[in-house]
Amino acid sequence: VLAVAHRSISSVRNYGPNVAVLLRPDASIAVVQTSNGFLVTYSLAVDLSTRVYQQIHEGSKQYKSAQADRFIIEQERAGFREVNLKFRMVIRIDAGIAVALALDNEVVVATKRPAAVQCIRWTPDDAGRQTSTELTSRMAWLHKGSSIVAMVHDRSMSLAVWIGSDGRAYAVQKRPETPERSEETQRLFRGYEIHSPGEGVFEGTKAAINARFSLLAIGCRGGEIHVYTAKDYAGNIPLSHKVVAPASFATTGSITCLSYSPDGYCLVIGYEHGWAICSAYGKPGANSFSADTSTSESNEERWLLGISDLSWINGGSDLVLVCPSDTRLWALEMTKSAVTTCFSSANIARTFLLSGSNLIINRGFDAPIAAGISTDASLWQQVPIAPAYLMKQRPIRSAISSHDGRYIAIAGKRGLAHYSVRSGRWKTFDDAGDENAFVVRGGMCWYQHVLIAAVETDDSYGVRLYSRELGLNERSLVHVEVLPAAAVTISITGQDSLLVYTYENVLYHYILNTLSTTVSLVQVGQLALNGIVRAPARVRAVTWILPDFQLRDGDPSQDVAHASVLFLVDANLVLLQSSTTENGPKYDMRVIAHNVEYFDLMRDQGSLLVSPSQSVPESPSSEIASTTAPGADWGLRDSLWYFDGTSIQCWLDVKDLLIPLSTENHGDFPQPVSIQTDFYPIAVVMDRGVVLGLDTELMQRGDMHFAMIRHTTRTHLFLPHILQRNLSEGDTAAASLLALRYQDLPYFPHALEVLLHMVLDDEVDAGSGKEKSLLASVVSLLSGFPDYLDIIVQCTRKTEVRSWRTLFRYLPPPQQLFEESIEKGMLKTAGGYLLVLHTFQDLDTSSEQCVRLLELARGEGDLDLCKELARFLMALDGSGDTLREALSRMDVKLVPHSLG
Repeated sequence: VLAVAHRSISSVRNYGPNVAVLLRPDASIAVVQTSNGFLVTYSLAVDLSTRVYQQIHEGSKQYKSAQADRFIIEQERAGFREVNLKFRMVIRIDAGIAVALALDNEVVVATKRPAAVQCIRWTPDDAGRQTSTELTSRMAWLHKGSSIVAMVHDRSMSLAVWIGSDGRAYAVQKRPETPERSEETQRLFRGYEIHSPGEGVFEGTKAAINARFSLLAIGCRGGEIHVYTAKDYAGNIPLSHKVVAPASFATTGSITCLSYSPDGYCLVIGYEHGWAICSAYGKPGANSFSADTSTSESNEERWLLGISDLSWINGGSDLVLVCPSDTRLWALEMTKSAVTTCFSSANIARTFLLSGSNLIINRGFDAPIAAGISTDASLWQQVPIAPAYLMKQRPIRSAISSHDGRYIAIAGKRGLAHYSVRSGRWKTFDDAGDENAFVVRGGMCWYQHVLIAAVETDDSYGVRLYSRELGLNERSLVHVEVLPAAAVTISITGQDSLLVYTYENVLYHYILNTLSTTVSLVQVGQLALNGIVRAPARVRAVTWILPDFQLRDGDPSQDVAHASVLFLVDANLVLLQSSTTENGPKYDMRVIAHNVEYFDLMRDQGSLLVSPSQSVPESPSSEIASTTAPGADWGLRDSLWYFDGTSIQCWLDVKDLLIPLSTENHGDFPQPVSIQTDFYPIAVVMDRGVVLGLDTELMQRGDMHFAMIRHTTRTHLFLPHILQRNLSEGDTAAASLLALRYQDLPYFPHALEVLLHMVLDDEVDAGSGKEKSLLASVVSLLSGFPDYLDIIVQCTRKTEVRSWRTLFRYLPPPQQLFEESIEKGMLKTAGGYLLVLHTFQDLDTSSEQCVRLLELARGEGDLDLCKELARFLMALDGSGDTLREALSRMDVKLVPHSLG
């Protein structure tokens, strides 16, 4: 506790008990709302020169502690800045307070009687006025008879959401002040109705604003959440999606609070009886409704049984929960993907997680490709962030991995630090002055062992290059490139190109010039985007697509003229395509995807940049970038993937989006391949053929007095979906080439079996009305691989008998497949076809084949198969005569058992 303000007994008696506390955005004033309609204000002052709670350790003592413990020791030594809390004034609201907001310049109060909205400035204006009021009855855009019961405001969007007593929700902005108008004619607010309930269960009760994705969330009385997209400030705010409660209303209760994380990627919903988390566009995450109520009550873990309010702290690293009828505050440590801090293709390909004090790295990427990818939880390695850096610069605002996963860099409030995964060593600035001289703003990326960071100092903007091989200080800078404006985002694309997009709406193109001892930046082009991109601050990521001829033989200075630029603006993936006309270059901008939480252009992945047929300089991670790796063919090299909150979407060839602007249908795009997962996908692992993701599990055990939430690694094969699309489009050559690339994976036969199941189920559901069957193409593809016979048998075992006739309509007769299995020595596989033979043929034929196979199995000494075949014969003939005849033919004598 740094400061306390006690209200006297007379203050509580006169003004009423505390109802809510508000904090001015700059944390200089705190406001306490009381039950009798008063606002008690206090001033907050932080003394930068004085520290409290400092613990002084004797210098003679030697502390042998773990890395994580050293952070605590550093924190104890440094202490905390002293905070002074002083009474300021009391403001009386005669009309009563329904809800209040503390903003930069004023307090906004919605009153009860009369229903109005009052603005109270912190200090009087030049004319001496401090208060302005507008009755809700005079707001033409507000539904008649409605009063305001809830308000939220977002500073960066300069937008508020109000909820009326009738459950309607409005997007509201304050009008610019016009002193020439009288108070009677002044209109303070402009608003638009965005949510109309229709039914009682859809009445709005809570609201939250997501500035990162321009989303407005309205929590309804029935537990559902309606999320709207704010496209502009003129009322164009359509419904984006709905978030359904993770359990029934009887289980969850009403919504008590809503809040988006500071980075915008996460929405936390508080209910009367628990809480739930989902992604920005509705992918479900963790929730508390799987907890055992009796266990939670016995352990006094109220945070699992319902919350009344919540707040994000430490830059979104921790979530503070307030529970009803509980005087304790619960802090829930949050773990997030590094993509949420720094959007980069490397962070998506070599995904790692970030918590308040640790990096969590997946070492499964280092396993051989032939071993696939493991979901073992032990492969997630926790790396404590350098204690000295974390103590001074937390929270960590940005983190970036190299493409090969060897290096990781982080940046907090000031400076940066980087880490070697192989050596396990951190490097931080030796001099605190050098560390505090700049802030990373605009992101970071790695090129070989060189860290590239967009920085801002007190008097300049620029891009700095640091070598991992050198110490961190101002004198060891490899290169400094001065920028005319702050960078919004930077990214590595191609072999050696750096793109820098700035707030002045200009995209700069640099070439990384590698010499024997140093690396420098050489600007070779720039693209002004004025009039094309309206709000540079809303751009989350930039990359571009170059034609193959330009990649191979083109002049880098002409890349800008030939490039098609991909922007991620809020959640819209925007394609800026160029074409040459008589009047010079022309650009056409089209939105190709909505609700994009992240995207991944495979051209930007290091291991996919080289084609076996072309001679291209080695990539920075050439030691791990094998051109024979799965996915290194030209087909998936040009794929574009994105996640829309519901499923992974994939365009197999990004060049299909680059339709000439002269064509009439240039606005039409091919449909992407849609891949549904029941977990949150965090990476497309191209060389393993899977989508990697995380799921959460709430654990309660009898031998522990607390609950734990752990992460579970999940995977989903994307190969069957891609093959199905290739075959449906008649591109059997592409399907065959793609399958050949992945045939060495241990689960490749399973992937083909999943493909067969998918297509077979669709074929059975659709009936036999199709002129050309996709199932025939799948069977033809499978026949080219040695596991073909096994795949067919496995499919029959896992499907209903009614589907067999549809399957074998495009296969050789079961008898022929049975014979092929025997010829290849695949006796167990041949045994699998016996059931098919029994279904399609008479009893005598299947019995004969079983006896024949039994003799072969005995000859091979496969006793397990003999047991299975004997059971099969007994199932065919319950009398046992067929089995006795088979044993007699094999010259096996039955020894009767005597009783007693």
